[in-house]
Amino acid sequence: MKKILLILLSTIGLQTQAQQSIPMYFCCDSITYNIDPSQGFNIYLDTTNIVHNPDSIEVLWSICNSSACYTADGMFAYFGQIITTDTVKACYDVYLYESNSVEVCTRCDSLIFNGTSWVLFSTGNPTAINNINQIDDQDGQIYDLMGRKLTEIPIGVIYIRNNKKHIKYK
Repeated sequence: MKKILLILLSTIGLQTQAQQSIPMYFCCDSITYNIDPSQGFNIYLDTTNIVHNPDSIEVLWSICNSSACYTADGMFAYFGQIITTDTVKACYDVYLYESNSVEVCTRCDSLIFNGTSWVLFSTGNPTAINNINQIDDQDGQIYDLMGRKLTEIPIGVIYIRNNKKHIKYK
């Protein structure tokens, strides 16, 4: 009987210990920020979609333009040095404290002002080309594959005339 009780208590103790060792994660993806498009640069943390209710939150901001970086702390921050013609790098570190554990959420974005609000600025691959210079290719002129006008027909090289590709052999 003692052995059964000892095994039962050990099992319960191990389960309790295992449950306590599982870390509690908050969900950094549920934290966002908003920027007020008024004078200067007003930024604030939005935690309305946060999964847990942490005991406390600490926020550190870093906002950089092409000439300097500025820092502040708190849920709301104002950076009067930033103007709408700046390209801005906005970063935050959020420390979420709950039940003797802490999670740190870090994010940085590049932003530009589009005339009415601050939007994400991407230097990635282009997704579209809006304007291209069209050549009036029905004029009988000769162009190379780069679109440059040629004064004579090249031999053994592809050229364009009237929207068609040609190649001249001897």
